[in-house]
Amino acid sequence: MPTLRQLRYLVAIADTLSFRRAAEICHVSQPTLSAQLGTLEARLKVQLVERNRRRVVMTPLGAEIAERARRVLREVGDIAELAEKGRHILEGTLRLGVLPSLGPYLFPHVLPFLRQRYPRLTLYLREDNAENLMRRLEEGDLDVMLFPLPLRREALSTATLFDEPLWLALPKDHPLAAKDVLALDDLRELTILALEPGHSLHAQVLALCRAHGARVLLDYATTSLDTLRQMAAMGVGATFLPALYVRAEAMDDGQIVVRPFAPPPPSRRIGLAWRGLSARGREYEALASHIRDALRAAVAGVTVLDHAADS
Repeated sequence: MPTLRQLRYLVAIADTLSFRRAAEICHVSQPTLSAQLGTLEARLKVQLVERNRRRVVMTPLGAEIAERARRVLREVGDIAELAEKGRHILEGTLRLGVLPSLGPYLFPHVLPFLRQRYPRLTLYLREDNAENLMRRLEEGDLDVMLFPLPLRREALSTATLFDEPLWLALPKDHPLAAKDVLALDDLRELTILALEPGHSLHAQVLALCRAHGARVLLDYATTSLDTLRQMAAMGVGATFLPALYVRAEAMDDGQIVVRPFAPPPPSRRIGLAWRGLSARGREYEALASHIRDALRAAVAGVTVLDHAADS
């Protein structure tokens, strides 16, 4: 049977398509890695990798076996974590993924709270777009992620955290700026700026605009909330901004006005997600509970939700 070491080497080769880089990742010499791959191919009696001086290519069977090897290695890692974390909770390193439109505006309220309660917990934070975060979590590069719900992924478990309202940012001289609170009917015939496809807010904003008669400027889609805010200030269009961002960055911006919607406002539901088979599931539920506690203590304008974890 293949050894775990051989499976790690195979996955590293599949990820990098380079014997040199794979050897560096595995902290072994290139000849050692190449010899172990040869042994693995001999044991399985199949060719897994095509290699010459110019490139490395996985055979179709090699790619499939490498994908299964990833799952095996994740399961083995979970066994080790189960033994270790059974003795400790929220200690060591936790790899947490988050959207750029959420992390910088949520973490200042949450991280000090967690550091005080769990000084031996080290959070490794990774910002990325929705698609990449999902892939990284499913492949084991992340332990948990903060993400809009629902996810509709059977392999993931989630715990609901809070609802974050969306505000509307407008140029100072816009007719709607005279209103303190907006209605969704006010969106009719408005020109709306949005984040580009691939960002979680894009689809939500598109649906809101279609439902209420607004027009999205798809040719002007961008990658950041800051850019949306600046374009709104220049009069290109209005834009939706999440409440945590508004309170951190936009409330005192003299170039625009930001207005909430009357209840119930449009909002995004944020939750914590992890692989359902992870050995640290109970630990992640505890983390979700502490995030809720931190938000109750420090943040106004979001609705904290006490939902149990769901598969």
